[in-house]
Amino acid sequence: MIITPLLVIFLIVVFVLLFLFLNTVDKRKWLSAIISLVLTPFVFFFMFYPFLNIISSYHHQKYFNSEAWIEEPALRYEMIDNIIKTDTLIGASKANVKTLLGEVEWLSWDDAQNTHDNNKWNYGLGIEPGAFNDKKECVEITFKNDKVISIRPYQEEITFENEKK
Repeated sequence: MIITPLLVIFLIVVFVLLFLFLNTVDKRKWLSAIISLVLTPFVFFFMFYPFLNIISSYHHQKYFNSEAWIEEPALRYEMIDNIIKTDTLIGASKANVKTLLGEVEWLSWDDAQNTHDNNKWNYGLGIEPGAFNDKKECVEITFKNDKVISIRPYQEEITFENEKK
């Protein structure tokens, strides 16, 4: 485990809260301090840390890997930031994008032509972990003259087939 300043601060906060709580049970400060010191790692790793992971929306970032993109579609949200930041796909042809990302999952709808737009490809990125997350991540890749000109991530509501409207 890497000891970071944030970890130390959180451990101190947990220790102080435990000490204050145990001090209400027994007024002997030396005993409260010893019990708090012993319980701090357990309370931190079994109560505080899981709660922190539930309420935060942090997720790991990964470098783009074509094989992982195709094999693990639910984890694509970990790679999309790298694709956008490094301009991996900007200027790539449709054939190259199809090779790297696999078959297009769906096309955007063009209201003007009342049909699907073959120059706007969409891929699902999966659902970012978090307790209050009710949206799924997607990305739209726009082509002009058979070359990628933009990559736009967006979110959609999660819907299930058996939900009644």
